[in-house]
Amino acid sequence: MENFRLFDLLHNLKNLPLKDDALAAKVNGSWRKYSTLEYIDTVNFLSYAFINLNIKPGDKIGLISANCPEWNFIDYACLQTGAINTPLYPTISEHDLAHIITEADIQYFFVATEEQYKKVKNCSVNSTIKEIISFTPIQGLRSLNDLIEYGKKEPQEQKLEQLKNSIKPEDLATLIYTSGTTGNPKGVMLSHRNFISNVIGTRNLCPFKPNWRALSFLPLNHVYERMLSYLYTSHGLSVYYAESLETIGANLKEVKPHIFVTVPRLLEKVYEKIVNTGSQLTGVKKTLFFWAVNLGLRYEQHKANGWWYEFQLNLANKIIFSKWREALGGNIVAVVSGGSALQPRLIRVFHSARIKVLEGYGLTETSPVIAVNNYDDAKIKIGTVGPVLDNVKIKIAEDGEIYVKGPNVMMGYYKQPELTKEAIDEDGWFHTGDIGTLEDGKFLKITDRKKEMFKTSGGKYITPQRIENKLKESRFIEQIMVIGENEKFPAAFIVPAFTFLKQWCEKRNIPYTTNEEIIKNEKVISRIAREVDDANKDFAQYERLKKFELFPREWNIDHGEMTPKLSLKRKVIISANKAVCDKIYQHI
Repeated sequence: MENFRLFDLLHNLKNLPLKDDALAAKVNGSWRKYSTLEYIDTVNFLSYAFINLNIKPGDKIGLISANCPEWNFIDYACLQTGAINTPLYPTISEHDLAHIITEADIQYFFVATEEQYKKVKNCSVNSTIKEIISFTPIQGLRSLNDLIEYGKKEPQEQKLEQLKNSIKPEDLATLIYTSGTTGNPKGVMLSHRNFISNVIGTRNLCPFKPNWRALSFLPLNHVYERMLSYLYTSHGLSVYYAESLETIGANLKEVKPHIFVTVPRLLEKVYEKIVNTGSQLTGVKKTLFFWAVNLGLRYEQHKANGWWYEFQLNLANKIIFSKWREALGGNIVAVVSGGSALQPRLIRVFHSARIKVLEGYGLTETSPVIAVNNYDDAKIKIGTVGPVLDNVKIKIAEDGEIYVKGPNVMMGYYKQPELTKEAIDEDGWFHTGDIGTLEDGKFLKITDRKKEMFKTSGGKYITPQRIENKLKESRFIEQIMVIGENEKFPAAFIVPAFTFLKQWCEKRNIPYTTNEEIIKNEKVISRIAREVDDANKDFAQYERLKKFELFPREWNIDHGEMTPKLSLKRKVIISANKAVCDKIYQHI
């Protein structure tokens, strides 16, 4: 596989057991399945159409769509004709979209919906775009099916083979624009080799079998889900696309997947939903539920808690945790988590329930995986992001920053040579901007973002992520952001977990009208203050939160407060809430 190009993964499916559900997605309430051969044929037909349209190697192809089989058809057609797939988030702002269309000189643009078409059309006046093509019928537009039929009627087999033979592993495969927390997005140039090296490095992540099914719901335009998609293809797994984030629960029960990948925010919501369901139980059932949960929170690897604990855990798995596994479809072997830090207590409780959560770490610029916990018990350490991949090297700089070198490191930032020089030093080390340590000589632990660390006016460094992760363990707290740069002490913005808070208020006969009103209630403020005080015990005096303010709604992507991978845009939130900061620090 060392010399594979990404499209070789697709054609290698012919050497694996052929399937009738290589890809599947819901269409009008029913699963539309594509067989292995139909998948490959459709990609080839689309490739012929690209050739007939005179799309040349190096031409940029824009793509905005939710996850679906069509996304893959376009991706592989680009890959094997030398065109550069430039996929974007469906939620992208018009400002960022216009910037990318101009910078990347996009030639053709694929959209899934009429709304996306209108957005691209608005942003493409006087641009290089020759045509916008839609997945769904839109008056005056050619559809993706029209192109597939075009390629079927006018095949270009010989020309396609020539193009495939001309593409080298080190050639540019895609442009992935990162949605940074500040400034214009940057185009990360990733080669076929970048991705293939990551597929090789994670090949033994799980005991993959060709009969496995994967459920996909994180955006395919993000490097994380996309690389996993290539990994699934390399093993011949069936990939089913969830209808939306809201239908994941139902889709898990339908598809009964063996694996899926997620981000901590979604896994936290799964856990919260389970615990809230348990809270509604009564009597013995409720007692048993929370006995099992508390047992799970004490979970230690390698049976370190002794035989009596293991005996109780086996019992808990039979009567309580088996229902958790059923809720995930009953076949789950592993859940992979990445994108940001996952609370260790969640990993413990899921592991205790025989649901292996494999936390990993990486960046778009590293294709993406640098380190990941493995299904093998000897290669898992809770609280770390696992061992570094065999084909990747890291070193920890004097200030704690993680540097990375290997075949997974990007080619550079598109049209940004100066930014590339800042990110990759003369010796080829990519500077991640993350702070970390190595535990037991092999397990990487991320302690903070270098850019998110700040100093108080007293000169003490504060690492907000560590404090935030501790506070998020509270059932009362949904989101938290630590502030205090150049101030006397750290403080926090807190969004309460309103679903749980409502139940808590009902039990205590505290009137709950609106979120805006309840966060002013002295009993609620006092109860959350107890959570803050309890967490503060784990920190040095200078790290302890002295004040906090409650917010009436969750921060989200639509309001520009979070990136599409659900990371907080700290500067945006602070800027929008200057008055709250002034109140905390009593600025005049």
